[in-house]
Amino acid sequence: MLTGVGQKEGKVSKKLFGMNFSLGFKPAMGDSSSVENLEKQLICPICLEIFTKPVVILPCQHNLCRKCANDVYQASNPLWQNRGPVSTGGRFRCPSCRHEVVLDRHGVYGLQRNLLVENIIDIYKSETTRPLLPKTEQQQLMCDQHEEEKINIYCLTCETPTCSMCKVFGAHKDCDVAPLPDIYKRQKTELSDAIAILVAGNDRTQALISQMEDICKTVKENGHRQMQYISDKFDELYAILEERKRDLIETVGREQDQKLGHVRSLIRQHGDHLEMSVKLVETAIQSMEEPQMAVFLQSAKEVFKKITDTAKASNIERTEAGYESMAHFIINTEDVADMLRGIDFQTGEDGEDNGDEAPEDLTTSSGQTGDSGRRL
Repeated sequence: MLTGVGQKEGKVSKKLFGMNFSLGFKPAMGDSSSVENLEKQLICPICLEIFTKPVVILPCQHNLCRKCANDVYQASNPLWQNRGPVSTGGRFRCPSCRHEVVLDRHGVYGLQRNLLVENIIDIYKSETTRPLLPKTEQQQLMCDQHEEEKINIYCLTCETPTCSMCKVFGAHKDCDVAPLPDIYKRQKTELSDAIAILVAGNDRTQALISQMEDICKTVKENGHRQMQYISDKFDELYAILEERKRDLIETVGREQDQKLGHVRSLIRQHGDHLEMSVKLVETAIQSMEEPQMAVFLQSAKEVFKKITDTAKASNIERTEAGYESMAHFIINTEDVADMLRGIDFQTGEDGEDNGDEAPEDLTTSSGQTGDSGRRL
């Protein structure tokens, strides 16, 4: 019988597992399935036995035997040299939900014991007559050769369970045998250790996957930074080319305007001279039509003088041959084009001489970095 806190915890356990039992319960025939369900709740996922000194794995609240928790922690250590009590901090993952459990300096012994589950186990052990083993272990197998004989020994030579009659008279009479419970305990321990090793290997694999995912994220970020850096460098080249193109075009434009102004000035001069000459021709024709000789001779002298002056003035400045050509504005871009086509990443000491530093790569948690020495 439980009193005080034990009674309260016993009542709580009844609600947790939906069982119709009291502190002094004796399961009825109809409650066999409920008892089986209770057994499943009380079996450790590592050793597959009823919990021994169960502990609470915070914060996931799953239970493990203290020894099994210690075994899982030991297996999580890659060296896995010490199987004794853990006295230093560490971490491992819950075998039920994979949640990471962080231990303090007390190790597994610093975890909180689940007194409620312990009390339920005590009640179960004291009140039930069922074996404290999983259902598969409760069944007693009978020998195929000797139907009335139970399988109670293990043939080490054939590696199979058998009965005593098979050892004395049957197929295993010349084989080495051992008690079945001894082999059962040994193989269950080996299996428990193997499970712990496998769990530790899963933890390391999960950690490696997480590390690789971090590397992928960092590679993307570094790649984006470098692509932006390259884009900025080419934008600077575009700006230089645009500025130089603008300067050269302005130079050609200034000479074009100068030549156009000069030629247009000559056109105006020749136009004025032509207009004057046309008027003089008209005046000369009118003089030719004068019928009186004296009047003609008086006006002809002045007309001759104007014609002579106009003929001298006709020798106005003109443009030389090829004045209209702009072919002397030639630029050679082949060398520059070849240089632009040859733009590539620089490595080593050559890249250190460049004044424009590339952005530094981000570093992952594992300390790996990209090729930060590559420059444009």
